[in-house]
Formats: sequence, C-alpha cells, structure tokens
Amino acid sequence: MLGPHGGTHLLTGSSEYDAVVIGGGFFGCSLALGLSRFLGRVLVVEKEPELLQRASHSNQARVHNGYHYPRSLLTALRSRVNFDRFVGDYAECVVDGFDKYYAIATTFSHVTAEQFRTFCSRIGAPLEPAPRDVRALFNPALIEDVFRVREIAFDAVKLRQRTWRDLRAAGLEVRLNTEAVKLQARADELIEVSLQDKGAGDQVVARYVFNCTYARLNPVLANSNLPTLPLKYELTEMALVDMPAPLKDFGVTVMCGPFFSAMPFPSRGLHTLSHVRYTPHNYWFDGTDGCRIDAHHYLVNNLPDTRFEYMIRDASRYMPALRDARHMDSLWEVKTVLPASEVDDSRPILFRWGHGLKNLVCVMGGKIDNIYDVLQEIDLLRGRGELS
Repeated sequence: MLGPHGGTHLLTGSSEYDAVVIGGGFFGCSLALGLSRFLGRVLVVEKEPELLQRASHSNQARVHNGYHYPRSLLTALRSRVNFDRFVGDYAECVVDGFDKYYAIATTFSHVTAEQFRTFCSRIGAPLEPAPRDVRALFNPALIEDVFRVREIAFDAVKLRQRTWRDLRAAGLEVRLNTEAVKLQARADELIEVSLQDKGAGDQVVARYVFNCTYARLNPVLANSNLPTLPLKYELTEMALVDMPAPLKDFGVTVMCGPFFSAMPFPSRGLHTLSHVRYTPHNYWFDGTDGCRIDAHHYLVNNLPDTRFEYMIRDASRYMPALRDARHMDSLWEVKTVLPASEVDDSRPILFRWGHGLKNLVCVMGGKIDNIYDVLQEIDLLRGRGELS
C-alpha cells in the first residue's frame, strides 16, 4: 500500500482482482471503498503522482445544497438529500465558518427573486433575507434581491488525507504514476487491463473494471476499440483571489445566468472566483464515434493567459468592493459535462454498466455529493445480483 506522498507501488503476488478502479480522484477512491465492502481484492490505478490531484482539487470546493439548480429540480433535490450526509461523513474536511449569499440579478437572470424564493421553498432549502449591511455591498441597480443561504466548502487537502486513511484502513491497493491504457475481454470473462508505469507496461485482470477518469473516460475506450461517450469538455480557470476585508468571511453567487461566484477555497486560505462567461477558455465535444482530444494532454500544452481582469471587471459591477480583490493564482482543469446538461444546467451522474464489455462500468459525476448517487447505483446492482 502506498503512503500519502506518492511514488509507485509494484504489485506482488497475483495480479488478479475482483475490481480495478481506473482513476484516483474522490469518485474513484470512494467507489473503491464502497466495493471493498463486498469484494475481496480491489485496485485503484491513478495516472498522477498523488490521489485527488486533478478535478477533485481544482474546482470551486463548494458543497451544494440545491440553490444552484433552479432549472433542474431533480439535481437540486439530490443536492439537498446529499448535503447533510456529506457534512456528517466528512465533518473534518468541511469549512462552514463563513456566510453565504445568493443574489438575483435584475436583468438576464433565468429566475426572478420571487421564483427563487418559491424554488427554495419547494426543495426545503433554508433561505432568509440578507442583512442590510450585506445588501449595501451590492449595486441596487443590477441586483433585485439578496438572500442568506446555507452552503459550505470542503478542504481538498484534508479530503485527500482522509481518503488515504480510509484506503489504508480498508486494505486497498493503489498504484500511482500508472495509466490504464487499454482494456480487453478474455475468454474466461475477466477483463485484462494494460497498464503503463513510467514507460514500462504490465497487465492485471479483473472481474469488474470501473472507469472513473472524468475528463479521460474516452481515451481508454478509444484505445480499446470500444464505443466512446458523447461528452463536452471545457478548459476552465478558477481564479484564486485574496478578497478585500469586507468580503473575506463570506461567499457570494450572483445568478441565474451569465454571472459569477466567489467561494472560500480553504486549502489555500483564498477564494475562488469563477465567471460563467470567462471561466471556460475553450471547449470541444467527443461523440460516440471517437475521442477527438486527450483532455490532460491538451491542458498541459495549451495553458492560456488568465482572464482574471475580465472576471473582476464584470463582477465588480454587481459588487463594487470586489475591485480590490487581488489575483494570487489560478486553478486550471478540464471540466466534463453531459451535453444534455447544457439545456437545464442539471448535473446527473453518468453510470454506464456493461459499456462495450461485460462488467465494464463508466462513471462520472459533476458534483462532489454525486458520490452518494453512484454508491446507490452499486447497491441497486447488488440487489439485482449483477454485482457480487
């Protein structure tokens, strides 16, 4: 078993597993832990030198409570159901010592303030008017109303440390710096997984393989001559900012449309600033007929200049105090979404059982709390006797 500081783990003994999980992000590791409850030997394979280093880290660190999805009632309700569970399960990894506000823009918003109140009432999300001093921070000509809500942030570093503890306690095997490059069915119904570790290759075999690689779901499928998935990719920037004194202890989201969010990012003691218009720098699509671009390779070779100045210029029209925010760094990642989510901003999980191969499962979630929906799917499969 690897320690929490990386390195490469060389397997000893048998290379046959009950399950191989490709992808050592929060989803892959949590899924592996869930599988270890009833499967004997589970391996996690991660391309990076550390777990939870890609999309699990480079994001807004928001634990959703439903407010963000007035155009997708199902997504909002699932967030509400999962919120308290996540807070309870990962109490040492979350930060709630800040106030969170949602502001409704006067123009270009997909919802009015009254519609937002009704929506929050329907999903049972706590909502109250913002105090007068907070409302005074917003431009009244551009903001219809401001509400105090209940949202929290997670500390990505503490979540990684917690994940390592859980993996060690469960006795799971992990290989870092190792890429799964190809899958192949065998006559005995096992799946052979070809691995590449710093240029050297070897194989393991498994009864089940779970592809949890987020922005890299399709490369391993394409290399294996399996159907690829219709996905949209966005090269995204989360600006890390030092907030001015009046804004240090709270987060804000102006919605619902081409607006922005500022959320505490606990592991750096800063805030993320994202903007619907400027956070995505580029986008492309994969279809069922192949994988156009390897997202990770693209990110390494096409890192653009920051758009912080554009973000802050627009955001400060709505919240003038933001003009004094200082750009400290940026988090870059490739965001992956299902094309259907572009219509209603929904965030369903992708869970494809038997995708091209018997017992190959492709899994993707758009929010950290989606993990409970994935684990629910696993329990349903067990109940039907398809996974045992």
